[in-house]
Amino acid sequence: MNLSELNRVALAMVTKGKGILAADESSGTIKKRFDSIKLDSTEEHRRTYREMLFTAPGAAGAVSGVILYDETIHQKTRDGTPFAQYLARNGMIPGIKVDLGAKPLAGFPGETITEGLDGLRERLIEYHGLGARFAKWRAVIDIAAGIPTAFAIQANAHALARYAALCQENDIVPIVEPEVLMDGAHSLGRCAEVTEQVLTVVFDELFAQRVQLEGMVLKPNMVISGKKASERAPPEAVAEATVRVLKRHVPAAVPGIAFLSGGQSPTEATLHLSLMNRLGPFPWALTFSYGRALQDTALKAWGGVPANFAAGQTEFARRAQLNGAATTGRYAPEMESRAA
Repeated sequence: MNLSELNRVALAMVTKGKGILAADESSGTIKKRFDSIKLDSTEEHRRTYREMLFTAPGAAGAVSGVILYDETIHQKTRDGTPFAQYLARNGMIPGIKVDLGAKPLAGFPGETITEGLDGLRERLIEYHGLGARFAKWRAVIDIAAGIPTAFAIQANAHALARYAALCQENDIVPIVEPEVLMDGAHSLGRCAEVTEQVLTVVFDELFAQRVQLEGMVLKPNMVISGKKASERAPPEAVAEATVRVLKRHVPAAVPGIAFLSGGQSPTEATLHLSLMNRLGPFPWALTFSYGRALQDTALKAWGGVPANFAAGQTEFARRAQLNGAATTGRYAPEMESRAA
């Protein structure tokens, strides 16, 4: 393991003014996205869509890295350049999703465990050869009556740490993603309580399994009210609660925190990130690793129509640049209309 190289890559992933594009949707998830624009999810449509995002003029200035799916890391641009090679040449670090999804946790109704550890060492060697320099593994923690249980949190944290150790062994920076879902009716306070429990156990496991914190990036949820809550906490409260929880539980050795959007609207996710950065300075960088919140407006602008390819690129670059501004606390909602 080359810790200095892992640290260099991790710092580059969370550099100020930039963040990470999560373009690692599974075949099932991308089909749902394409269904929304009435487009068949063929391999060529998926390739074209990813190329639209990766080659968007002006986007690279706000994108430090891109998380790819297994199919995508094997694909190429129209001119025959492998996607990973194209990204690296243009200053965007190629990454790869390596988990195999959340499956029901036996004996624990309503809870899941993320699978994919079997054969992971060999897959990491292959992905490194294809150009990946970081990886992602997502653990899913739901909030509802009686859950999450301590065991479900422990089981997912253990798997996250095993994955992270294997990544570092192969000179790949692990993105450690323990996501507390915002799907329920819980309050901001309940989300804070569960997020604190999860981060406590995750870092205990990372220490126990000798994961080097300087060579990783944390991808947590924001502390936010559930989507079905009768009263949603305002943006300032989300920013303050999230920062408070992170200060209590994320060691200063971690180079950066790249938030997931978790079902927030694009503008909501950008505003929350900007408000947090105004509360700094912090011992770690605060940036984004968004999927839907970066892609949704670009997907709609493109609509699967070849003539709208450039329009989709323009919309993606705009969204990336607004989030880049949020990493320095300079984003304001009025910038939305100005950028448009």
